[in-house]
Formats: sequence, C-alpha cells, structure tokens
Amino acid sequence: MHVKCDRVRLPNGGESTREYIIHPGAVVIIPVFENGDLLLERQYRYPLRRDFIELPAGKIDPGEDDLTCAKRELEEETGYTAAEWREVTTIYPCIGYSDERLAFYLARGLTPGNHGRDPDEFLEILRVPFGEAMDWLRSGNICETKTVIGLFWLEKMLNQGW
Repeated sequence: MHVKCDRVRLPNGGESTREYIIHPGAVVIIPVFENGDLLLERQYRYPLRRDFIELPAGKIDPGEDDLTCAKRELEEETGYTAAEWREVTTIYPCIGYSDERLAFYLARGLTPGNHGRDPDEFLEILRVPFGEAMDWLRSGNICETKTVIGLFWLEKMLNQGW
C-alpha cells in the first residue's frame, strides 16, 4: 500500500489537496460446508487491539487474478480447498480515501488440508452454523465490515436463490 497526495482542480475552479491510499485489492471468501456451516477465523487485529471474527480474506499479489488469489488465501489461512467457486460481488469499501477493491467469492465443496500461514499470522479456525453466525452479527460479536457484508450476501443467496 502507498499513500499519495495530489493537488486537484475542483469543479468551481479552485484547488485542493487529496490524500489517498493505493491498495492492491483483496478477496473475501465465504466458505460454506455441505451442511451449511461456515468456516470463519478469529484473529487479533493490532490497530484496534482486539480479536475479530472474520471471513477468510487476503491481498491480491501483483499479476494475480481474483479467483487465483481467493483459492490461495483460503488454503494458506485455513488449510481448506474448495471444489466449487462462485463470484458474488465486488465492493469499494473506502472510496473517500482509498482505491481498495474487495472481490467476494462463495466457496463450496470444502476439503481440509494443511495451512500455509505466514510466520507472523496467528488465527483460530472456527466452524460455525450459519444461524449462529447471524446471531453473532446481530449481537455485535461479528462487527468487521467485509464479514458483515459477506454474511448478508450469503443470507440473500440462501433465502432468495441469488
């Protein structure tokens, strides 16, 4: 990621400064077991000094396409691979200060294996029934943006056949 500062011309002819972050983009995986359980992660996030329950996700490497990144991140972080992949949506979560893009994928047909986490990456893998995850969302136990969005998309797909 890089921080930039540009001088811009405004619609009224004036000038202003715009600071923003250049982000490589990332993927978010919604891993669903055959019985409907979800594969989630509990991870400590330093900026807020607390644990969060999240969907697996990760930054896109230079030259890497979104789906390849999603497959890599799911296996690296959780040890699971998926037989079926479906693109769900793409969002831009920080349009006021970043060009970050998040591509969401639904992953089914999960098979356990060995993770390949980075040495400084510590997380706990959770298998959670969908209803319980939605209860956690409603109670505030799940409050991280990409996970909230991913769970609401999954709920729509399950209830309305999206």
